[in-house]
Amino acid sequence: MVFFGVGSVVFGKMSDIYNLKTLITMGLLIYCGGSLLGFLGHTNYFLVIAARIIQGIGGSSISALMMTIIARYIPPEHRGKAFGLLGSTVAFSEGIGPAVGGYIAGNYHWAALFLIPFLTLLALPFLHQILPDERPRKSKVDFPGAILLVVGISSLILYLTEHQWPLIAGSFLFLALFAQHIRHTDQPFIEPELFTKRDYMLGITSGFILIGTGMGLLFMVPLMLNAIHQLPADLIGWTLFPGSMSVIVLGGVGGSLADKRGNSLVFHAGLLFFMISATSLSLFADKSPWLISVALLPAFAGISFIKTAVSNSVTQTLDKQDVGIGMGMFGLVSFFSEAVGTALVGKVLADRMFDFSLSPIVTDPSAFPYSNLLLFLIGPILLGGALYRTAFQRG
Repeated sequence: MVFFGVGSVVFGKMSDIYNLKTLITMGLLIYCGGSLLGFLGHTNYFLVIAARIIQGIGGSSISALMMTIIARYIPPEHRGKAFGLLGSTVAFSEGIGPAVGGYIAGNYHWAALFLIPFLTLLALPFLHQILPDERPRKSKVDFPGAILLVVGISSLILYLTEHQWPLIAGSFLFLALFAQHIRHTDQPFIEPELFTKRDYMLGITSGFILIGTGMGLLFMVPLMLNAIHQLPADLIGWTLFPGSMSVIVLGGVGGSLADKRGNSLVFHAGLLFFMISATSLSLFADKSPWLISVALLPAFAGISFIKTAVSNSVTQTLDKQDVGIGMGMFGLVSFFSEAVGTALVGKVLADRMFDFSLSPIVTDPSAFPYSNLLLFLIGPILLGGALYRTAFQRG
């Protein structure tokens, strides 16, 4: 996951310099190379770890380059629908992937999971046919800057899991060295001017807060279903299933609305759905699991709409030459926000910070921390909405 996150920035930058066809081919071959290593070396723990690292590097190319392709080649009037379809496809994959993986691991052998990525190679002929030929720009990759950024961000992500002070200290040190480096280097890895784009920075900050909050909510609900209702893993999966499947439709709907009525309408609709879901889940925390399943539907709609609107809005703040690195940074921020959201929710629940009675409707003491935290999430939802409006809503 660490290499996947930072790799999206590297491939995003490279897409501003090199041919997209070449980069996608290279990324998928790296991905499948890691898969082959994992399959052949599945009896060796360290080879499996190495294989996962290689897979992360190769897979990150798709995360960055798909958003770059949409931002670069899809006309603005259709870009919202494209982002919506991409988001819904990713969400559907995340929902169906564990089920497929569990079936294969349970009925065959877990090492067979390493064979599935080879199906991605079937997409290469179509991508080569559809994507236009591009001439590489006369530029170079600032590898020292890339290394400083990768080490700084990796240390920060690892700190969320390990909570060791050398990691956070090292992160600040390397990120400070990176900031110093790009100000004094010809053709830096990230142009310092990108960080001065007010609307871009507000947009990705808004996305960071809202995506992290959404992931925190989705991370919390299975824990809540187990702690309060003692549901086993399979029934928890069925409780989440309707919302996961609804994203397939919602992504396209949100994208089409963004193209026809504007990003602002879709964003605020998503914000409203998100708050309705958080409030309903808070009130129904100790009620029937099927009520929780219904209350989750607006959350999936809200997160889908917000991702579509923010992605589309952010692309409109970027110059053509900055699209690759700009969307790569947005992809990294989205990934990092998910890690932060889950880590913070887990920390709050583990420390029992909200373990007190607040809502008169919730009477089960085991539900107090979940119900109260869900209400608290409305605060960051409103903050993320305020930042978006500051950046993209004029007048």
